[in-house]
Amino acid sequence: MTATTRPWRLVEPSALPGLGPALGFTLLYLGFFVLLPLTALALRPWELGVDHVRDVLTNPRTLAALRLSFGAAFAAACINAVFGTIVAWVLVRYDFPGRRLLDAFIDLPFALPTAVAGISLAAIYAPNGLIGTLFEPHDIRIAYTPLGVMIALIFVGFPFVVRSIQPVLEDFEAEAEEAAATLGASRLETIRKVIFPAIAPAMLAGFSLAFARAVGEYGSVIFIAGNIPMVSEIAPLLIVIRLEEFDYAGAAAVGLVMLAISFLLLLVLNAIQSHIAKRGR
Repeated sequence: MTATTRPWRLVEPSALPGLGPALGFTLLYLGFFVLLPLTALALRPWELGVDHVRDVLTNPRTLAALRLSFGAAFAAACINAVFGTIVAWVLVRYDFPGRRLLDAFIDLPFALPTAVAGISLAAIYAPNGLIGTLFEPHDIRIAYTPLGVMIALIFVGFPFVVRSIQPVLEDFEAEAEEAAATLGASRLETIRKVIFPAIAPAMLAGFSLAFARAVGEYGSVIFIAGNIPMVSEIAPLLIVIRLEEFDYAGAAAVGLVMLAISFLLLLVLNAIQSHIAKRGR
């Protein structure tokens, strides 16, 4: 071996020591707390056979619950993506009395127990509630309908969008907007060609987080949903019902389908986010 050659290494040495123990701890932690439960979930549905899994997943009640859970979660995430961006813009770009208090209120859904949020929403939007009474004379029901489910999911997912976009807007230089205005761009063109490309990855990340939280939400939904089969029954509640019936394989089958659909959707969203980020560079 000459002086200019050196032994072959799989990975170049890092300036920071401890790669081996840190990597081992990471793999152990992820394997024990993430991969092991997911593996158990993937194996449990098949203990009663393929026919049982097929019967559970093709049941009209199961399909209706899955449609409501994913449809309401997607709609709530879309609404949060729009209005969460507006709120983040107001908090970053404007200084007004009570701004810090409003900024603190954004995090309330994080700290508030979901059951408390569900009871509060049901009390407000029920036919005899503060807001529900305004719609009742027009035969519009909010609580105990899919609309009530979507409102609850908007509530729990809203902070994710705001907190994802807010740091990006804080780091965004106002000089870029001024330069666009100097070059003759209208305000709409500035938003579309300057601001939106910069915040689009963060907006999509917030959308993904809000969607993922909404799909599996339980506590804040069951009180306002009414839990009417084929109408306002969500998939997490159906899992609980099957567990109470000691149908553990059926509950795991519904959970496995939710996991698979959520994983595929998040995979697509992450790919879109990476593509947008690369185009913006």
